[in-house]
Amino acid sequence: MEERALDEKDFALLRMLKECGNITHAADRLYLTQSALSKRIKAIERELGCEVIIRTRKGVRFTPEGELVLERTAQASRELDLLRRELGAAQGEVCGTLRAGFSINYAFVHLADLIAEYHRLYPRVQLDVVIGQSRQLHSNLQAGALDVAVLRGELPWDGMQYLLAQERICVARTRDNQDVPLSELTYINHTTDLAHTALMTRWLHENNLANDANRVNVTDLMTCAELVRRGVGWALLPEIVLQDFDGVAQPCSFANGEPFIRRMYVDCQKESERLPQVQALIRLIKAQYQPAVRED
Repeated sequence: MEERALDEKDFALLRMLKECGNITHAADRLYLTQSALSKRIKAIERELGCEVIIRTRKGVRFTPEGELVLERTAQASRELDLLRRELGAAQGEVCGTLRAGFSINYAFVHLADLIAEYHRLYPRVQLDVVIGQSRQLHSNLQAGALDVAVLRGELPWDGMQYLLAQERICVARTRDNQDVPLSELTYINHTTDLAHTALMTRWLHENNLANDANRVNVTDLMTCAELVRRGVGWALLPEIVLQDFDGVAQPCSFANGEPFIRRMYVDCQKESERLPQVQALIRLIKAQYQPAVRED
């Protein structure tokens, strides 16, 4: 029986094998028997004329040649996916697939409205949406797993980048607490990336508020904002979560007069920027932050 040539199923097989590091687990994920998976690996190795993996007691490891095969097949898989999407776009209708990532804070406030409107306008686009921390989304974008992402903070990117917003960081507290010195209130701290944590720490030190004794630590921004609303204490919060806040929010500045801000960006893969479905999403994201036109 003639063996088939290397194809996209083999690309996925190799990728899964690398991810699992184990024949048994990879076979389960691919819905194959171990025997069938082993035979296909041997066929791939015969076709390429080199050993791709080495079996060890702890699982499998890719040889240097195997690592090169992984790199090239991943690249080929991305190019084929891009070709299909460009061919779909050439038909004159916004369609195809779109892989988009959104920071947790943006998603909480804006994502439902964005996706509902996008799906209404472009129902033939298959959306794959990921929500997570900006740093993880940035890694996914760099790896080619996302076409576009809305990220918060200063993360290096050499593709298309659009500055979406510059948000002031504010001291937020209830009106009942507005005349109480911050040093006498509980500080509610939220987990964030290292760069923003460093800026928050700097502001606290400059204002003699770095006392850990009277502090509540939470892992997410929304819980932090809710505790402030309930009068538990005060927090350093970005404007994105203060749109409906009925307490007191005072913009912060550092000792040198520099405003304490956090930027939000839309980052896009160079290869994906020209796709109509990506361009359409970016237009809708930008429109959310453009000032409303006032009618006379």
